[in-house]
Amino acid sequence: MSKKRLDDTSKFLSYVLRHEPQAIGLQLDSEGWAGVDALIEGAARDGRQLTPELIAEVVASNDKKRFALSEDGQRIRAVQGHSSKTVSLQLAEQQPPAVLYHGTATRFMDSINENGLIPGARHHVHLSQDMTTAEAVGQRYGKVVILKIAAQDMQAQGFKFYQAENGVWLTDQVPVGFIETLL
Repeated sequence: MSKKRLDDTSKFLSYVLRHEPQAIGLQLDSEGWAGVDALIEGAARDGRQLTPELIAEVVASNDKKRFALSEDGQRIRAVQGHSSKTVSLQLAEQQPPAVLYHGTATRFMDSINENGLIPGARHHVHLSQDMTTAEAVGQRYGKVVILKIAAQDMQAQGFKFYQAENGVWLTDQVPVGFIETLL
């Protein structure tokens, strides 16, 4: 399987499983699950050829572990990053590490300094346990800025944290007072 085919399929899966399932007539349940057969049928109507084997390879090879297959291989979902209003992941609240990180671009800093971190179209703000991951995320948007988040201080003030299956930390927002700019 070519890397390009895997990458293209991963981007397509991100689009339909996180943001626009209706674009291919796909229905997600409240936890974001969709039937693999329904995904393949919807993709075919959109002119894309998917197979169960291709989908399984994308899930297994995705470096960010964005997707999960059910144990029987019949259902698939994105593990976080949803903007679809039909999905409401029921994640258990977790004790975060003392510090988490967020990678962004310098062009967003005026807004962040004024409003803190807000989820935008997504359901949650995404945070990383290490600076390397945060930097990789931030590079997608321009000149990188790494933000250090006082996660346990936030939790002590009543903010809730969740951890997705792929290790990404999620919270509803990060107020300005809990953010320190590192780079």
